[in-house]
Amino acid sequence: MSRIKQILHKGKNIFFVDFSSLDNIHEIDGVINDSITHIRNKPRSSLYCLTDITYMRFSNDIKRLFQDFTEGNKPYIKASALVGLSGLQQIIYNGLMKLTGCEISSFTTLEEAKDWLAAKN
Repeated sequence: MSRIKQILHKGKNIFFVDFSSLDNIHEIDGVINDSITHIRNKPRSSLYCLTDITYMRFSNDIKRLFQDFTEGNKPYIKASALVGLSGLQQIIYNGLMKLTGCEISSFTTLEEAKDWLAAKN
């Protein structure tokens, strides 16, 4: 099963990246690399992106991977949403937003995140 896919929600194309339940840095890195290929071939400021990190394992190495991933994607993203933050992840997320200067809105459910992205211009 692919962990990246294009979904259509209320007429909006959304690029979905699923890191949920991953606990192996090599699997996470693989999903990141697959995503980079798709994201960085799009026109600047054109992509609506939804990322699910529910139950994903975090470590300092994974945090660094996400920091590089997020910074590199910034020019291509029009709007980005995230679901699945809990406890320590929220602290890491807040730090990443400050470090990268990115604005990624956090939501409790995938439906809320998809609805928010679908409403963005």
